[in-house]
Amino acid sequence: MQMKTAISIPDPVFRAAENLAQTLGVSRSELYCRALRALISQLEDASVTEKLNRVYESPDEKSGLEPGLAALQSRSIRKER
Repeated sequence: MQMKTAISIPDPVFRAAENLAQTLGVSRSELYCRALRALISQLEDASVTEKLNRVYESPDEKSGLEPGLAALQSRSIRKER
């Protein structure tokens, strides 16, 4: 199912979106749909990260990893960088 909607955006943003849609070879609707999906995903990811950060920043919260496993994990992360 698809919904139709009318929105108001500044002229420079509209022109830039038109140019981008043409460059990508997609319709204006497809461009806006892709942009909204990307923004929604980005904000959902940021929300999850923020919640996890709050949990693990708490002095009362333990990661649950055994000390030896935590040390191995820490060493492997440093090697990847």
